[in-house]
Amino acid sequence: MEKSRDKEVRDGYVEKLITLNRVCKVVKGGKNFSYAALVVVGYGDGRVGYGFGKANDVTDSIRKATDHAKAHLITVPLKGTTIPHEMVGKFKSAQVLVRPAVPGTGVIAGGTVKAVADAAGIKDMLSKSLGSKNAINSVKATFDAFENLFDAKVVAKNRGKSLKEMWG
Repeated sequence: MEKSRDKEVRDGYVEKLITLNRVCKVVKGGKNFSYAALVVVGYGDGRVGYGFGKANDVTDSIRKATDHAKAHLITVPLKGTTIPHEMVGKFKSAQVLVRPAVPGTGVIAGGTVKAVADAAGIKDMLSKSLGSKNAINSVKATFDAFENLFDAKVVAKNRGKSLKEMWG
């Protein structure tokens, strides 16, 4: 297992822990602590997913979140090392603007958007988070933007043109 700053590479997928929240419930006998984890999992080829898990133990909550993320993967259309076009993703009061960038730019984005883009294998992208700074809502807004991107092959086929004619 290779470990980077905040990501782990296991069996060909990248696992990033976005947030780990400790929750306390006060009961008659004292305080009960539980944990909630938000994890992003990606394979670096455009497939990426997120999961949210809750448990009484840190490792169990991370494992639950990872399992959920692997079960709910989406495919992000890529154009080389970036995304094909600009898109705004919305979830509740969080908005995320994602824009393609020229090769060599890197991923210029905030924490949650950068984690999702890195897990998806996007190397060049510009981003701006608007509205809410809540990590869960920002991740969901980012996934909304990525889910609504058009795939060039599908658009070319629907228009009756070749991919070469579409991109020039």
